[in-house]
Amino acid sequence: MNVFTVTDDQSGKRLDVFLIDSWEQAKSRSDIQRAIKAGEISIDGKPTYRASIKVHDNQVIRVTRGAEATPDLIVPANIPLNVDYEDDDIAVIDKPFGMIVHPGAGHTSNTLVNAAAHLWPRITEVGEPDRPGIVHRLDRDTSGLMVIALNDGAYAKLSEMIRDRKITRIYTALVHGIPEPSEGVVDAPIGRDQHHRTRQAISEAGRPSRTHYRVEYELGELAFLEVRLETGRMHQIRVHMAAVGHPVVGDQTYGKRNNSADLNRQFLHASKLEFDHPISGEPLSFASELPDDLQQALDTFRN
Repeated sequence: MNVFTVTDDQSGKRLDVFLIDSWEQAKSRSDIQRAIKAGEISIDGKPTYRASIKVHDNQVIRVTRGAEATPDLIVPANIPLNVDYEDDDIAVIDKPFGMIVHPGAGHTSNTLVNAAAHLWPRITEVGEPDRPGIVHRLDRDTSGLMVIALNDGAYAKLSEMIRDRKITRIYTALVHGIPEPSEGVVDAPIGRDQHHRTRQAISEAGRPSRTHYRVEYELGELAFLEVRLETGRMHQIRVHMAAVGHPVVGDQTYGKRNNSADLNRQFLHASKLEFDHPISGEPLSFASELPDDLQQALDTFRN
């Protein structure tokens, strides 16, 4: 089962359009419409058979198809996690590159969620059944900081804070070319690429998306950036930087395929996370240094 909650900026969209942006396992719009006609889609627990129905803020959309790809039961796995912080309510993880955050099509084990279920068994009852505790994600080959919820109260509050943009998420990126101006905002809606189902693209029909960047320093024809997410769409930084002519170094999907530093992933790291504790309100701030592979690539470019 897949479960999605409609956000304020998705309110008013047709159900099939909403699912195009949200349901990653869907193969096409016609696939989504077949699922609707088959009664496999429900809104707030009631099946719907109309693709054109409009969705509204805070509605819960459930897809009962695809259980073989995303099992309801999360199997705990004894996989090491780098835990920067934990208490009864939340944990902050420094995710390595190559680790998938939660089970999905083609990946049903060895994810961060499987590891979290081993460390904190109660997490399997928190939030959405296929991604318990998860309130935001990182791409498989993006490393760095994530916060997860360990109980329902923290999950609800963190989800609200993400929607209200009260969690500061800052990334370190190395990009091709030198952005002008050296500090700015990329403001362009992002949606599913209609020609490549696994990719995202700038689209007028997409969801509002804003990315703030600042050039920290230059390395020849490369720029080392601090990037702050205002919204959090899939692949947002990679799509936005490529769209303005400065793709992330090592990005094989949206960037240049030549890779002189022998990177086997994009140069993108979630380096800072700042927010008020969802239960106590205590201000929290976390920082993560560049992992060894990115630091070595940076040294190679410097030399």
